[in-house]
Amino acid sequence: MDFNVKKLVRDAGTALSRVVQLTEEKLGTSEKTELDAHFENLAERSDVTKTWTEKILRNTEAVLTPNPGNRVEDFLFEKIEKKRPNRLSNLEYLGLDMIEAGNEFGPGTAYGIALIKVGQCEQRLGQTEREFIGSAGHCYVQPLRKFLEGEMKIILKERSLLESKRLDLDACKNRLRKARSMQGQQSKDGVSPEILLEEAEKEVRVAQSEFDRQAEITKLLLEGISSSHASHLRCLHEFVETQVRFYAQCHNAMQDLQRDMASLSLATTGAAPYQTLSLQSPDSVDVTKNGHQRARVLYDYDAKDATELSLMADEVTQPHPLGFLYSWELKSTWTNERGLFLSWFGTNESATPPVKLDECITHKFALPFLVECTQRCGYYLQVIIVRELSEADGAEDYLIGERGNQKGKVPKAFLELLTY
Repeated sequence: MDFNVKKLVRDAGTALSRVVQLTEEKLGTSEKTELDAHFENLAERSDVTKTWTEKILRNTEAVLTPNPGNRVEDFLFEKIEKKRPNRLSNLEYLGLDMIEAGNEFGPGTAYGIALIKVGQCEQRLGQTEREFIGSAGHCYVQPLRKFLEGEMKIILKERSLLESKRLDLDACKNRLRKARSMQGQQSKDGVSPEILLEEAEKEVRVAQSEFDRQAEITKLLLEGISSSHASHLRCLHEFVETQVRFYAQCHNAMQDLQRDMASLSLATTGAAPYQTLSLQSPDSVDVTKNGHQRARVLYDYDAKDATELSLMADEVTQPHPLGFLYSWELKSTWTNERGLFLSWFGTNESATPPVKLDECITHKFALPFLVECTQRCGYYLQVIIVRELSEADGAEDYLIGERGNQKGKVPKAFLELLTY
């Protein structure tokens, strides 16, 4: 118990001595032991490294997880369960809603199938984003955090200990100066000034030894910052490579979506003509060999039941099979940016074989030229064939519409019969 009390008193005396020494240094009444310039440069670089690493880490986490609530949740889960919660990204939530909406509107409609396609792409982007966040956290965020929580904390601890040793050394030096100034004077305590001087010199030697030892340890740790920078550089390279892969995957996904949307646009709406088609009297309407008439849809129409056919504005009838080019005499060639050579040869109905459209659409750069050709030859991709309802159908305001294999009643008010 005596030992503990003595140690407590000694520690309290040491702490008080350090406070007095620090106060005197601030007031300019006491000298301060200065470290060499090399050590000061190392210490300054350590401070700069700590400051900017903290900022980079904080901003990187904000980029990877923008929601601050999610960042707090991730931090708590890592401390408690040693792993982050598995949550969907915002893009995946958007994709799920788009797919659900597309199924609700009907995958057979242009808008519905487009929503489904975009939703699937958004889910793919969201999954890619989650993989990127995980990879970036593993290769960059975790090493930076480990550096701050490990190596940097040790450096700060050793520097704090070095500062304490310096204060002890300077306090001993002050006592030594006072002891020397008392040489030749009578001591009030009855202790010889020579004895006081000898004790002060001994304290200075011990304090100097401890200070030098701690300074060497701290210096070695500070010099290790260079190796930490090299390690962070490797992590930065890995982070950049991860970003490159992420954005490349996103670019590929969007290119695939762009091609899908372009093909959907051609397959559902067709190429719009340059000139406006006029409506003529029913007597002049062209009728195909099987009695079917061409018609253009004026407005969108949603089928009310299974007997009706949903329509989309600007759909146009075409008695020829979908996917072939007929009845034009223009011969055109075009080369895309990647050297893909495409050609279309116009034929008439008796010529064989016709050119298949799906064999022509082999690259996204071909689409503008294909649209131009279809506009010039009056060809439309979407096929809606209409015929009059029989009396048994009992609906004078409706026609029977056919789109490929789909068939159903359509209102006459939504159609414009064509004459070409």
